[in-house]
Amino acid sequence: MEANMNLLHDAGIRTTHWLQQRFQGSQDWFLFISYAADLRNAFFVLFPIWFHFSEAVGIRLIWVAVIGDWLNLVFKWILFGERPYWWVLDTDYYGNNSAPEIQQFPLTCETGPGSPSGHAMGAAGVYYVMVTALLSATGGKQSRTFRYWVLWTVLWIGFWAVQVCVCMSRVFIAAHFPHQVIAGVFSGMAVAKTFQHVHCIYHASFQRYLGITVFLFSFTLGFYLLLWTFGVDLLWTLEKAQKWCSHPEWVHIDTTPFASLLRNLGILFGLGLALNSHMYQESSRLKQGQQLPFRLGCIAASLLILHIFDAFKPPSHMQLLFYALSFCKSAAVPLATVGLIPYCLSQLLATQDKKAA
Repeated sequence: MEANMNLLHDAGIRTTHWLQQRFQGSQDWFLFISYAADLRNAFFVLFPIWFHFSEAVGIRLIWVAVIGDWLNLVFKWILFGERPYWWVLDTDYYGNNSAPEIQQFPLTCETGPGSPSGHAMGAAGVYYVMVTALLSATGGKQSRTFRYWVLWTVLWIGFWAVQVCVCMSRVFIAAHFPHQVIAGVFSGMAVAKTFQHVHCIYHASFQRYLGITVFLFSFTLGFYLLLWTFGVDLLWTLEKAQKWCSHPEWVHIDTTPFASLLRNLGILFGLGLALNSHMYQESSRLKQGQQLPFRLGCIAASLLILHIFDAFKPPSHMQLLFYALSFCKSAAVPLATVGLIPYCLSQLLATQDKKAA
């Protein structure tokens, strides 16, 4: 088994080496793709846009992203996947022979296990939701015209082009092996496909959101502590990252497993709080009447405020404080997008209507 994995890892290292040599001048493009594929952009950019045009799609996007990333963490802890940037320096596979030279980048030194790729899984899930939503809005089974099939072809070609770019980016920067990004893509699509048939998420109460948030956290913490009592340290990758990353400042606490867990749970908790708030109920009534101008105003205000808000970085030198503030920061994203911003705009428009009358 270990020999087979070594052969697979060696093939991956040689693929990374070839990509870095072949596309040496394209590193800025690959770094941009890795940055754009981060789930943070799904929460701070894609979610506000989709939610104010189609609330159901926005809600499904959040659930797919959060549950998909939670499953990704569980899979990583079970599979114990290596990462290329530390494996090539840590392994004795090459013996006296020189290992292929692998370059590292600012986004290379992720601290969690590598399989499956979280970026590939997240991008596949999120973009699958968006493509299927656009196709559903265009036409159902009864209206699949030639124009529909042209759009179907263009959207799915675009979907796979994005996935190929994300996969190549993660392999290029030596953050993942090829088999890890492939597993991530198909896992993400499976999660998104599953949530097409889960309808209870659109009308879930705050108690259900709270219960699921507590369950996900408790399961993850319990799983970690259970294996820890048997002598299995699920945070073994932190030492690898700190030891083999060529620049210590590239190792960030926000890439640790528990950081991503609390960030995602904060998003889910905030969404449940916002959807069941008085602010959301009040703004929903106006949204039905105002339609496009109100929706566009909500999108513009949300993108602007969330961009400013994203500049706030919790202090990383105190781990517990960092995790707590990360949870609160994430919870504030859907609270602002779903509740506060639409409510403030609706109150502003209502005041102007009263003055005009």
